Amino acid sequence: MPSFRFEKLTGWQKAVDYADAVYTASEGFPKDERFGLTSQIRRAVVSVSSNIAEGCGRLTDADQARFIEFAYGSLMETVSQLHIARRRDFIEGPSFDDLRNKAEELARILSGLRSRLRKP
Repeated sequence: MPSFRFEKLTGWQKAVDYADAVYTASEGFPKDERFGLTSQIRRAVVSVSSNIAEGCGRLTDADQARFIEFAYGSLMETVSQLHIARRRDFIEGPSFDDLRNKAEELARILSGLRSRLRKP
């Protein structure tokens, strides 16, 4: 049973699921990318759920919205890195398409959350 407010958020739950999917996909990246793209994409994707959680610890809606914006930026970073992985043939087309579709869904959720927090 969730005990922290962020654990109840669909956006946070989907961000954690997304991080899990990206970790799984990046397991197949070349070993010589361990300190390169593999590390970078994993840090970026973990930052999505981390920023959502950190924002929930802030006292004002404006502060929380700012952390949702950080989460959104990290999500965009992850998508960019997926494009690079795809171009380098580190990830197959169907896996890329699935992860990109999940990113689009998560982006819509984050945008909606940010909009709700920004309303006067």
